[in-house]
Amino acid sequence: MTETRPEASTFPVVDYVMTPPPVPAGTLFKRMDGYRAAGRPAVRTEEAGGYWIFTDHSVILDGLQQPDLWSSSVIVPVEPDPPYKWIPIMLDPPEHTKWRHLLGGYFSPGRTKSMLEDQQRLAADLISQLKPRGECDFVRDFAQVYPSTIFLQIMGMPQEKLREFLEWEHMILHQDNESDPDRSIRFSGMQKVTEYFKGLIAERRANPDPNADDIVSQALTWRIDGEPVSDADVLNCLLLLFMAGLDTVASQLSYMMYHFATHPEDRARIIAEPQLIPQAVEEILRVYPIVQTARKATRDANFHGCPIKAGDMAAFPLSAAGRDEQAYPDAQRVDLDRKVTRHLSFGGGPHRCLGSHLARQELNVVLEAWHKAIPEYELVEEPQERGGGVWKLIELKLRWPVS
Repeated sequence: MTETRPEASTFPVVDYVMTPPPVPAGTLFKRMDGYRAAGRPAVRTEEAGGYWIFTDHSVILDGLQQPDLWSSSVIVPVEPDPPYKWIPIMLDPPEHTKWRHLLGGYFSPGRTKSMLEDQQRLAADLISQLKPRGECDFVRDFAQVYPSTIFLQIMGMPQEKLREFLEWEHMILHQDNESDPDRSIRFSGMQKVTEYFKGLIAERRANPDPNADDIVSQALTWRIDGEPVSDADVLNCLLLLFMAGLDTVASQLSYMMYHFATHPEDRARIIAEPQLIPQAVEEILRVYPIVQTARKATRDANFHGCPIKAGDMAAFPLSAAGRDEQAYPDAQRVDLDRKVTRHLSFGGGPHRCLGSHLARQELNVVLEAWHKAIPEYELVEEPQERGGGVWKLIELKLRWPVS
């Protein structure tokens, strides 16, 4: 007998769009739960000519582990032929492997651990400045400041330009179909960042510091296969690091504090049992995965029953993987007693997040320092969230008693 392969048209079509307008916090995660309920292992959307959205944890993991089938040369599902190349995230092996080796030392467990005391002091100092106020917008006043300060130190970039950097980052990563229908704002933001790095590199070349160990200074001496890395590739790498360093931890941290503001019973647990904080970090990473990546098929294939054609675009939303009840019992609930939480919130396969050790440490430091200083707090108003490649809370207004 001849096996009959399903057609793409037989899979459910849903209303998924990559960058919808802002919605109340948690809505995007519930929408993704609904898409998974509508179809396993995949559904389809008609956005941008149509693409796949995989909904099962196991299928998403398998796809991320097959760069020979699912190329990372595309990571935005609505851009099948992007006019940019973020390095190393948009490279496939073996080029990607060489860049991972080059960058790995900057984010190694040992180097990350050596920054712990400085990170603890920074967190305590920022919190002590906020505490007497009795309220704050946690996103603007803390989440964007704390990890970004650490990142700018690693990069060798001036702290006084943080707000300008954050404006550029917002232009690139946090527009939607209404605010930036032709993506001109996004590309303008990338151009601003690239021009800034061009100037910074020229300045470092003109005034070299042989003892500097920041990434921008050392990028001038990078070599791959014994050859100097081109300025174009250096700029593409710095652009990616800029976007990741100023955005991902800030967004994840905001969701963590949103969870504890709306789940006082979990907050009471980590205050009474601070040894639970590392487990709380892993659980909230699993339940609130903020990164939604994509890939492009390199060839025709039957992928878990899906008839993939060469050139097909596909979303691999980590928000679907982390909340899949087939992978985790009671998957949409944060369970601080869950003993094992292996999740994909830092990705999977060769592109697993290079900065995961740093991110985990920062998240643990903040949860411990904040709840030691400000154990009681509540929402002032329900926040809004924004979609895209990285989901984020637009604001998180908190208040607490001041003695």
